[in-house]
Formats: sequence, C-alpha cells, structure tokens
Amino acid sequence: MDVTLVTALRDLLNGPAAAVAIYRCVGEPGQQRWLTRARLHADDAVATADSLWVDPDSLPALAEHPRRLECLTQRSVLQQRENNEWVTLFPLATEREVVGVLELHTARRLKADAQRMVSSVLRIYHNFQGLLDYSERDTLTGLLNRKTFDESFLKAVSELPMRSLAAQDEHGEDRRHAAVHPRYWLGVIDIDHFKSINDRFGHLIGDEVLLLLSRLMRSSFRFNDLLYRFGGEEFVVLMRCEDEPDAAHAFERFRLNTAQYAFPQVGRITVSIGFTQIRAGDSPAAAFERADKAVYHAKGAGRNQVQSHATLVAQGTMSEASHLSDVELF
Repeated sequence: MDVTLVTALRDLLNGPAAAVAIYRCVGEPGQQRWLTRARLHADDAVATADSLWVDPDSLPALAEHPRRLECLTQRSVLQQRENNEWVTLFPLATEREVVGVLELHTARRLKADAQRMVSSVLRIYHNFQGLLDYSERDTLTGLLNRKTFDESFLKAVSELPMRSLAAQDEHGEDRRHAAVHPRYWLGVIDIDHFKSINDRFGHLIGDEVLLLLSRLMRSSFRFNDLLYRFGGEEFVVLMRCEDEPDAAHAFERFRLNTAQYAFPQVGRITVSIGFTQIRAGDSPAAAFERADKAVYHAKGAGRNQVQSHATLVAQGTMSEASHLSDVELF
C-alpha cells in the first residue's frame, strides 16, 4: 500500500515531484530508527524499500533526520528549502499514533492547493489503512491474525532454496552470498494454565493478560519479527536469524520477561514455547505441527520452558513426523 501511495502521488503531482518517499518509525523507545517503506524518484520505474528483515542497527536513528522527527512529533506539515529543491513533510498517522512521515522533494515550493490535495490523499490512505488493520490484526492485542500467516510463511520458504543451492556450491563467493540469507524460525507460545486464570478471575482479566502479554512480545522481540495471535492463549512468532542458539535466546528472553512480569490481580504467569527451523518446501501446517509438538513436550516436562523440536529429535525424545503434503490446508 505504501508503494501504491508514493506512485499515485508522483503521478498526481506530475512535474513538481522529483521524489516521493515514506519513512516509518520502528523499534522500541530510545532505539527507534527510520525504515524506508517506499521511495520513488521521478525517473524510477519501480519503488525501492528497506527489506522487512533488515538489521535494525543498519537503519538511521531518528535524530539523524531532525526535520522528519519534528514532523513526527508535532504532527504538522513542514516545508524547507534544501540546496536547489524544496522538501515537504507530512505526518502519517493511524487511529492510535503517528507512525511515519511522507517526504516530497520538489523543484518549487509546494503550493497550498497541492498540499491540500496531498492531505486529502493521505486521509483516504489513513482510512484504508484502518480497514486493512481491522482485517489483518487481532482486535484485542493488535498483533497479526492467523489468516495473514500463510502469505508471510510462504514468502519466507521461497527464499530458502537459494540458500540450499549456494551452500552446496564449492565457490567461496556463493557461500558468502548464502550468509546474507539467514534461516527462518517458527515459534509457538502457549500461556500455562490460562483456563484457570479465566475461571478464577473472569474473562475480562483474562483478556487483560492477553493484551499485556502481546505488549511483552513487542518489547521482547525485534520490530521486524512477525508476531501473531492464533486465538485463545496461543501466539506464534515468525523470525529470521542465523542459527538455533540465536532463536533459542530470543524465545528464552521472552519467557524470562513473562515470568518476571507482575500481571495486575493475576500476579505471575508463565509460558511454554516450542520452536522449529523452517525448511525448504515446508508447508505452514508441517512447520506449525513441529513447533506445536515441542510446546506439548515443554508442558509435559514442567511448563515455563523453551524447547527446540530439532533438539528433541536429536535426543531421541521425539520422532520426526512424516512430511505433510504441501497442498494440505492450514
């Protein structure tokens, strides 16, 4: 949608627009960065953007672009002359907050009628973004919902054969190429004894636990890790990192943060987590089943722990399931 927006604005402004870009504010407070969602110059055929899985440390900090930051915090349109062009900044907002900035580079100062036209387009964009969030996000927690999972999963799987082929090649250049394609991991998170929370404190308090847990997930995982609520007390994480110890560390960090958090009225709760590496040719159902089996093992072994499916298989604790059909519905 961001690519469509910058393309439409470039076409609507026609001659005046030398470049149109959308920058999103991502990351936790104090460590926030500018992520390029879409950027289109006058002669570009297609827009460019930062990868969803970009290393956050490689992105510019908010303070490196003070005018963007000013637009973000003041929630107002800003204009200034830079060298031989004018830069106009518009805040991008959701229902809850300002999340980014639209940046226009033009040869001449953007006139009032052009500013009004851009603002009108942004209001349409805002409304459509709200509808999109409503259809793709869980209404309670704001995390992605289950029906958005398959597309992201299959996109991750589509990148895996490139790594496999490069790893088999004897040329060092190919092995270096493979190194920039880290592995993907799927984790399933289940709240321990959640039914008893609902039974003892009621469903309103249970919903508050789910909401607070989703916030802990956002603060524990990276901004580009994909976080889902699948329903009830079951959550899923789709992440990209280089090896199993890194993935295990990320899940362990969240487990520990949850165990140490004092939930109002409820007190302490724990989570059981199972995770698996996503394989080339995996179906969503096959990967989810492996992670889910690791969760059940964690619960049977005492709960409040992280278990790797691959480690359990290697230890002989669990057997490798037969491959599920790629066409099996998730």
